[in-house]
Amino acid sequence: MGIQLTAIHYVYLAFIVFIMALLIRRRDTTMICVAGIFVLGLLATETLGGSVSGVFNSFVYATKELMGTIMIISIIVAMSRVLMITGINETMVSPLTRFLRTPAMAYWGIGIIMLVTSLFFWPSPAVALVGAVLLPVALRVGLPALGAAMAMNLFGHGIALSGDYIIQGAPKLTADAAGLPVAGVMEASVPLVAVMGIVTTAAAFWMMRRDQKKGTWKDGLVSAGRTPGVFGESSSPPLHPAILHPRLKKALAVLIPLLFLADVAAMFLLRLQGGDATALIGGTAVLILIFVTLLAHRNRGLEQITSYLIDGFVFGFKVFGPVIPIAAFFYLGDSAFTELFGTVLSEASHGIVNDLGVALANSVPLNGIVGAVTLTVTGAITGLDGSGFSGISLAGSVAHLFAAAIGSGAETLTALGQIAAIWVGGGTLIPWALIPAAAICGVSPFELARRNLKPVLIGLAVTTVVAMFLV
Repeated sequence: MGIQLTAIHYVYLAFIVFIMALLIRRRDTTMICVAGIFVLGLLATETLGGSVSGVFNSFVYATKELMGTIMIISIIVAMSRVLMITGINETMVSPLTRFLRTPAMAYWGIGIIMLVTSLFFWPSPAVALVGAVLLPVALRVGLPALGAAMAMNLFGHGIALSGDYIIQGAPKLTADAAGLPVAGVMEASVPLVAVMGIVTTAAAFWMMRRDQKKGTWKDGLVSAGRTPGVFGESSSPPLHPAILHPRLKKALAVLIPLLFLADVAAMFLLRLQGGDATALIGGTAVLILIFVTLLAHRNRGLEQITSYLIDGFVFGFKVFGPVIPIAAFFYLGDSAFTELFGTVLSEASHGIVNDLGVALANSVPLNGIVGAVTLTVTGAITGLDGSGFSGISLAGSVAHLFAAAIGSGAETLTALGQIAAIWVGGGTLIPWALIPAAAICGVSPFELARRNLKPVLIGLAVTTVVAMFLV
């Protein structure tokens, strides 16, 4: 597994450290990411033209990778706006207020519902479902929009995705790489996922309440003065007031959740996952938008459908605009580098990020304590490309090597690497990976990443210590 690191690897690592330092200090990293792409392109192509072109092409690559998420967020925002204008949203969520009556109940309630939903359908489509229905309730009872985003993000992209006990995509990849049965890795991951989930979500909640009491809490809204949540400002007001009969409004308030529940049933019966599940929800949202708009605006409905869609797309690209350059840089850590700059790395390379992880694993002594720490760090490093899943096969391979040297703990080390990779890269720390939750709640993905940083690091530290005793 020996990998020869080159100047490209070291430059990429240096920019990662710089970018992470700026994120922690709440500084903008767009220029640094563009500079990183430029320098990497210069090293790869050894031409100024190739480097300059690489900056633009990396933006295009990142946009293509993120387009599905941009679409679902934009459409959900457009649908939510017409529901707000017509008052259907108010009618739809009012019964839920009896169950989520305090900020604490809203935080844990949203989190648990997100966890259960994500276990069956993965987090991205779950965010759209949970956010559209429960976010207005949470805001009404006093949970900040950023707090709701944290709950959806930590429970969904964190706990549910790192365990992945229903769909079993993550444990299958790590188990295969480690040469272990999937059931063994899943069983070993249960205490680690539980510790990581409990520590991280509790720490996040405690820090939120502490800062609120101190008056230092900032909600991280996308723009100053913006109403939090998916029901934000419109780029163009409705041409005519949207008025519906109270009975029709109640009927639609029942019908719309039923349509989304039908989507859930279809996902389960047809085994739809990931992009397919997201597409089903997005298509349903478009049909709801069209139907409600035609009912509410009647002869002006055709024009208003376009107006609502414009509002949604303006919001979607407004949120994603600052993220695309950063995503473009981190995508270079995986297959994007070869696609954009050609076969520059060695044949043994599996991408810049994975190479760095392998180099780390090969440079440390082999024992239980060091093994646990190394698997956590290796998993976290491989998660920096923002996918979470790209590096978990490497985590499984490294766990296999360590377990062979130590003589035990293969399943535990494999599960630990999986958890670290997915918590970092699957959508709790890397800004563009947690965009679904941030966009639905109308908060800055960078602020959400910053808020998640300390709780996730605390959770990883405690989980690593627990793993040391289980190896």
